[in-house]
Amino acid sequence: MVPAGSAFSDFLIGAIIVAALYFAREILVPIALAILLSFVLSPLVRALQRLNLPRSIAVLGAVSLAVAITFSLAAMVIVEVNQLANDLPRYQSTLSEKIHGLRDRAGSVSVLKNASSLLKDLNKELRSPGSNDDQTGKSSLSDGPAKNPIPVEIHQPDPGASEALIAVLRPLAAPFTTAGIVVIFLLFFLFQREDLRDRFIRLLGSEDLERTTTALDDAGQRLGKLLLTQLVLNATFGVLIGVGLVVIGVPNSPLLGLLATILRFIPYIGAILAAGLPIFLAAAVGSDWTMTLWTIALFAVVEPLIGQAVEPLLCGRSAGLSPVAVVVAASFWTWLWGPLGLLLSTPLTLCLVVFARHVDRLQFIDVLLGDQPALTPQQTAYQRMLAGDPIEAIEQARSFLKGRTAVAYYEEILLGALRLAEADAAQGRLDDARVKNIHETVSEIIEDIGSHEITDGKAVGEAPAKEGKIVSIDGRKLIKPVFCIPGLGRLDGCAALIVADALKRAGFNAHVSGAAIGIDVGNAETICICFLEQVSDARASFTVRKFSRRVPSAEIIVCRLGSTFEAEKEQQSDDGQRSLAAVVAAVAKGSSVKTRREQ
Repeated sequence: MVPAGSAFSDFLIGAIIVAALYFAREILVPIALAILLSFVLSPLVRALQRLNLPRSIAVLGAVSLAVAITFSLAAMVIVEVNQLANDLPRYQSTLSEKIHGLRDRAGSVSVLKNASSLLKDLNKELRSPGSNDDQTGKSSLSDGPAKNPIPVEIHQPDPGASEALIAVLRPLAAPFTTAGIVVIFLLFFLFQREDLRDRFIRLLGSEDLERTTTALDDAGQRLGKLLLTQLVLNATFGVLIGVGLVVIGVPNSPLLGLLATILRFIPYIGAILAAGLPIFLAAAVGSDWTMTLWTIALFAVVEPLIGQAVEPLLCGRSAGLSPVAVVVAASFWTWLWGPLGLLLSTPLTLCLVVFARHVDRLQFIDVLLGDQPALTPQQTAYQRMLAGDPIEAIEQARSFLKGRTAVAYYEEILLGALRLAEADAAQGRLDDARVKNIHETVSEIIEDIGSHEITDGKAVGEAPAKEGKIVSIDGRKLIKPVFCIPGLGRLDGCAALIVADALKRAGFNAHVSGAAIGIDVGNAETICICFLEQVSDARASFTVRKFSRRVPSAEIIVCRLGSTFEAEKEQQSDDGQRSLAAVVAAVAKGSSVKTRREQ
């Protein structure tokens, strides 16, 4: 639990940081852009340095190349926008004709058309002259001839050359100023990269260099991979869209391809926004709706191809953010810094999550926004058991079984969840209803897994088949059943169910039974006593002696499944098997000995 004073101080510090980010956005946005661009250009600078170029030449060359590409794209945008502005009147007339054609095809009888006609009639009635207007006209005639007012017009003097130039350059002042600040910061960051890194390490914590260096390396690798991958993918997306629009015949295709590249940096909705203008132009240019449909099909094919096939192949795992975190980050940074904040939201949030992963007081940020599962598979299964909802636990088991065996699922996940339940039961945290939910959930999971193949592979001790008339028969099919008896714990019955199913998958005729059923009549070949609670050596020995007196001929095996084998390594007692594999091996060993005796 976090003390109230500490929580309030953390909230106050967070509010101050957010306020500082908002009010200082004019200078912080260019710095953030420069930092992100430095991650993009750092590989190019290192590549130029490997060619034995001085660092200054490498930095200036990389920045000059980036500036040249930016200005070339800006010039292309200006040319294409001017052409689009000149063609808009023609597009407007074509689009109006199509809309009128759609309205005519809709038929003369329609709700919207009738409503429109009704509103027009009402408007005419309201505008028709009435009696008040007649009286007003008569009174005005009696007063004499009307006096018409003299119109007065005020004209501004024509602007001079300097004023016209200022009017043209004023809208460009802010973007060029921001671009200049970004370039200056970018040069400093690339020139002083190592010095800034050392200062940042000293600021964060020079006493723990290993942890700070790990955090910086992790952030740098993830951020660099994210930016480069997104740049390549979005550029590819823009090129494909531009080429496709050229083939379809949509005008201003280079501008639309560049716009698609930029807008795709916006998470999730960028491609949808990029499709709006091309679809509008296709509808305005084409003589029919064929061009519009082809444009929609182009975006419907290229975006899933890039996003669902190519991007997972290049990126592998996600960058480190959950889908919810991407949406929340986009909303937050857009509110804070506007459109540039929307473009920077994913990289900035990624840096925050990576640093939170290595700072103890910021771990909650990694839990809320990171891509790591909030709960372990064992905790997820246990939580579903407590809720009495086995559906998610069954889906988890099915997903696990796609690449692993059922016994491995029992060993790694289901028994781990039951150990968590046993720990809570030992402290008195589980009531009868929760224990019942756990039993029912475990039974349903095992029943659903039972629909799969009953054997997970080659049975233990199974002899290979030989050619000819000699047939190898597994001796386990000739022995009596194996009984799995739960101990005295409240959850030991769940352990008995798991052991029985594991033995069935190994080829044994296993049953879950009470302590008196099928044993007193001498029908037991092997008895597995299953304990999920922590049982002492004395109690285990007493249980073995009790069943040995009742069924002297049976093999008694104690299954201690309440702890993992690693946790019990220091205990040298051999009284009990501590894993499913050990239980199956012990039963197989005992059955083999008994079969040889009978033969």
